[in-house]
Amino acid sequence: MNKINTVPNQVFGYQLLLDLYGCKPGVCDDLSLCYKFLDDTVGHLGMEKQAPPNIFRSDEVRFPDKAGLSGWVPLIESSIVIHTLSPKNFITIDIYCCKYFDLEKAKEICCRFFGPERVDEQYIERGFDYFKSDTNYHTMTVTRNASAPAKVIINKKEAHLVSAK
Repeated sequence: MNKINTVPNQVFGYQLLLDLYGCKPGVCDDLSLCYKFLDDTVGHLGMEKQAPPNIFRSDEVRFPDKAGLSGWVPLIESSIVIHTLSPKNFITIDIYCCKYFDLEKAKEICCRFFGPERVDEQYIERGFDYFKSDTNYHTMTVTRNASAPAKVIINKKEAHLVSAK
């Protein structure tokens, strides 16, 4: 077991969700660039690939509002996923890993590749009960745009919600 998973109250995984608005023209349709992004990001964040990236082009005739690319790279620690929407120069990126990664480095590499005018972000810690022996509670922490995290604790035995900060 690696060191990060031996800390009491440690979560199982970390997920960064990024919405990139107003990306540089052409990047949403650039198959080679998006493949390179998936391939390079793994090493940049200290993760390990299970297999090479896969990337697909949407049928822009059948789905004109969904024209763009979708791709992912499977990791030993989970995955990195990208979806591009060419009509609006919009990209979504999900980075999910069962070991902590540097959020600022993740955002920096995304911005370097795609040059967005604006980035919205959400950060989620997952699997609060994974390392606990008492799993009567489920907890979810969601942080949006660097605001303070909001936690919701659900007691499975009593089936009601308890809010906490």
